Amino acid sequence: MDKIKMQTPLVEMDGDEMTRILWQMIKEELLLPYIDLNTQYFDLGLKNRNETDDKVTVESAEATKKYGVAVKCATITPNAARVEEYGLKEMWKSPNGTIRAILDGTVFRTPIIVKGIDPVVRNWKKPITIARHAYGDVYKAVEMKIPGPGKTELVYTPENGEEQRVTIHDFNGAGIIQGQHNIVSSIESFARSCFEYALDQKQELWFASKDTISKQYDHTFKDVFAEIFEAEYKDRFEKAGITYFYTLIDDAVARVMKSEGGFIWACKNYDGDVMSDMISSAFGSLAMMTSVLVSPQGYFEYEAAHGTVQRHYYKHLNGEETSTNSVATIFAWTGALRKRGELDNNPELVSFADRLEKACIKTIEDGKMTKDLALIATTGNKTVLNSFDFIKEIRNTLENN
Repeated sequence: MDKIKMQTPLVEMDGDEMTRILWQMIKEELLLPYIDLNTQYFDLGLKNRNETDDKVTVESAEATKKYGVAVKCATITPNAARVEEYGLKEMWKSPNGTIRAILDGTVFRTPIIVKGIDPVVRNWKKPITIARHAYGDVYKAVEMKIPGPGKTELVYTPENGEEQRVTIHDFNGAGIIQGQHNIVSSIESFARSCFEYALDQKQELWFASKDTISKQYDHTFKDVFAEIFEAEYKDRFEKAGITYFYTLIDDAVARVMKSEGGFIWACKNYDGDVMSDMISSAFGSLAMMTSVLVSPQGYFEYEAAHGTVQRHYYKHLNGEETSTNSVATIFAWTGALRKRGELDNNPELVSFADRLEKACIKTIEDGKMTKDLALIATTGNKTVLNSFDFIKEIRNTLENN
């Protein structure tokens, strides 16, 4: 069989630990035998990020702007322990945060539905997509430890005009402070990305924050969404037969639990990080969650929603067998290949992405799965496969169906 040709390259961002091992095997077993794979490769493994002073992360994001579609492996965001373990020059920032800031995109995360893996919330019947703002808040915060009594302030010094000051707190002892920010243009991009994605998916859109407490910061998000919806999207939503509404984040949680699913829930950066983990876990597994960064300019970056599976990686290094779920990483590849095929008018590539996803789901529904799924699946006659045999079984399903 002739391999499927690609006209335009994908930006390929390699990663760390166990997901890096699986990344290579997915390519060898599920992609290279069928596709004349065309990628611009960037090694975002922590060692190479350290050696390049993290320039490779910026270069990969700029390449995504050039080619339009990227696929990313999970990467390490170092803490103090990682700095020591890897001998890092400094505690490098999250590569995801860097890429998201450069692309100015919104992250959409959706659970992968498989028969026999039932949501913990019994009335959930359709996927719930989390739309996560991908700029600012705690991920761009600056922090300070306060050693003792003293006054802390927010200070705004305009280019032209009078300085403004607001007291944060008068400390009578040691403490901590944190300064967060956001940019109106980024919030506008977030809103438009959510409205466009809702129209594309033909799904209801919610946005939730805490404007009753955060009367300026969160309220700005609420106002921007409302203004853009009224000016640009209200008529389009009515024609599509879908709705948009705002609610408080705590009310949204209650509504979500009572819903059937099938909608998009837009959240600020940290809220989206937490709620996407909650949604994925309640639907079954973090390894069964797709994630795509979509920018208003039309850039797409696909990745798994989970981390590098550090514990399995150390077992692998010790020669122990692991049973690591690779489905979300496979779906990162299929999402990127499908989008590349759509943009390049390459129906063969789109069809292959569809067939590979169906092979993943069928393999699991046939009872062949990794340990994490076997623990929660209601399917009879389950066979627990190790990390590599699971990928090989998907290939067998792909070739025989």
